[in-house]
Amino acid sequence: MREKVEEVLNKIRPSLEADGGNVELVEVSDGTVKVSLTGACAGCPMSAMTLKMGIEKILMQEIPEIKEVVAV
Repeated sequence: MREKVEEVLNKIRPSLEADGGNVELVEVSDGTVKVSLTGACAGCPMSAMTLKMGIEKILMQEIPEIKEVVAV
């Protein structure tokens, strides 16, 4: 499962990097993906929207077993 999540995150990363940010996978357990937003994403007021409407939405579409994505 972790490998699948990393593959999807690798598809998302170029968009985040274009704005000076990035995402790091911390943990995958019981359908919950824990990530850390880094770079410009770490302090961005829009990071919650990026997390839920971007990263979580794409991960859930690509990997149906994912129930939620949370930032740590």
